[in-house]
Amino acid sequence: MLTELKREAYEANIALPRHGLINLTFGNASALDRAKGIFAIKPSGVAYAELKPADMVLIDLEGKKVEGRLNPSSDTSTHRRLFLAFKGIGGVVHTHSSHATAFAQAGRAIPIFGTTHADYFNGDIPVTRRLTPAEIAADYEWETGNVILERFAQGKFDPLDFPAVLVNRHAPFTWAPTVAKAVEVAVAVECIAHLALMSQQLAPKLKPIEPELLARHFQRKHGPAATYGQPK
Repeated sequence: MLTELKREAYEANIALPRHGLINLTFGNASALDRAKGIFAIKPSGVAYAELKPADMVLIDLEGKKVEGRLNPSSDTSTHRRLFLAFKGIGGVVHTHSSHATAFAQAGRAIPIFGTTHADYFNGDIPVTRRLTPAEIAADYEWETGNVILERFAQGKFDPLDFPAVLVNRHAPFTWAPTVAKAVEVAVAVECIAHLALMSQQLAPKLKPIEPELLARHFQRKHGPAATYGQPK
């Protein structure tokens, strides 16, 4: 099972540059086996072209390395914080994709203007506050997870209705029940960010999508009454 977990994490990681979400080694993906309390994550600083399934590092939810000859991603503590808090997720993805990261660096949420966005999110993609100097000097990656959780508590967001966040001055994180789905969400976030930026250029005073249209599109793909796709 742990070999399969590493394979899932590997497949997710190598999908990121294939989708144009990664430059150099900026990003990582992790896959969780919640029953075992172990997740597999990309090793730190290893080029995507050089990755192998066996390179994935296994970490338990207490933060201890279970298996792996390489050091885990520098963002491991953020992934672990999200896995501990969001019980319905099984995969986390972090990228520095250009358009989404531009919104994050500007400290701006990605506004919901159209149905492409509404197919994945039940509103704007939220942005966190900036980390304080004390938080940056302490356990920076863990505190990154904490500011994400703080933002979700403030907004009363369901993490499965809002499966992404922009970390202020940093970049996006996405999550889902599986790491493969978290990759899909990361692709969607970059697409949505690009569309939002172009829409604002064309119509600087553009208003958000109508609530009825948002609800129609989001509920068509999510929840017990979803009609999109084929029966499972």
